[in-house]
Formats: sequence, C-alpha cells, structure tokens
Amino acid sequence: SLSPTGAQTTQLLVEPPWRPAVLWDRVTLTCQGSGTAGATTWYKDGQRWGQQGCDHFTVTESGTYTCDRPGSGLSPPVRVLNDQLVLQVPARALLEGDMVTMRCRC
Repeated sequence: SLSPTGAQTTQLLVEPPWRPAVLWDRVTLTCQGSGTAGATTWYKDGQRWGQQGCDHFTVTESGTYTCDRPGSGLSPPVRVLNDQLVLQVPARALLEGDMVTMRCRC
C-alpha cells in the first residue's frame, strides 16, 4: 500500500496466505518494506518481542504481531489464532463484488 507521501509502507506477509492465520498451520511472517533490511523490530500484542533484526520467522505463539522497519514504519497487525474452528479468507485486499473462496477448517 502507499502512504499519503507516496513512500512504500511496511507490510507483514503471511504464509500460508490465509486470514485469520492459525497457529497449527506453522505460520511464517515476513516483514517487507522500503526501510532498512535487517533492522526489523517485532512486536507481539503491542510489546517488543523476539529476535530483533530478522526479517521473517515461524510463529510459535498465538497473538497479534506487527513489525517495524526504519524508514518505512510500522506494519498493519496480523492476528495468529489458536482456535480449533476457523473460517478463513485469502490474505489479500478484498473489494466489494470480488469472488472469494472461503474455507472452514478445524
């Protein structure tokens, strides 16, 4: 996405690409942006968390994750759930009228 100034903002990519993400999928989060590579700061539930500097990692705890890269800022949050039943949609921007494949998983 673009900020009002036209600079690229920080994004948090989810693999596999479904939302909400579920812990039992072995979710990998990757921080991307035009900011300084290798200088990523991670946050879990609003608190500084985990290894600093690494651009990606496999999630081992449920929670709400964000990442920060100097120069492009804080990413939108990604929730990783530990629910036993979840209805998922593709992890991409969805617009009214789009055809969407949803999946119910347990």
